[in-house]
Amino acid sequence: MKKRLTKAEEQIMHILWGLEQATIKEIIEKMPYPKPAYNTVSTIVRILENKQFVAHRPLGKGYQYYPILGKESYSKQSIKNLVDGYFEGSFKSLVSFFVKKNDVDIEDLERVLNELKKDKK
Repeated sequence: MKKRLTKAEEQIMHILWGLEQATIKEIIEKMPYPKPAYNTVSTIVRILENKQFVAHRPLGKGYQYYPILGKESYSKQSIKNLVDGYFEGSFKSLVSFFVKKNDVDIEDLERVLNELKKDKK
């Protein structure tokens, strides 16, 4: 997956990942104020279908939409794009950046490493 989402597309995907399936009206109900227009959300959902992130099934006179790409798969690819694009493919450089910027302290990093060690056993 090389396709990236715009901020608006990603917002709708997060809603669909949470709801698992929804109509345009249900998506809009979950969006913050000011609520976008129905046609705006409908257009974004159609774009997501073209990008093969979302599919639909008939529901009454309309459609119900559901994600066909999981949140975990998208998250994994997004992180890979971040590491490749900003840290020359080095996860070590990414972690070092956050530690140096004080966004992650050493104790947190040690806890993460311990959790990773447990998962590998």
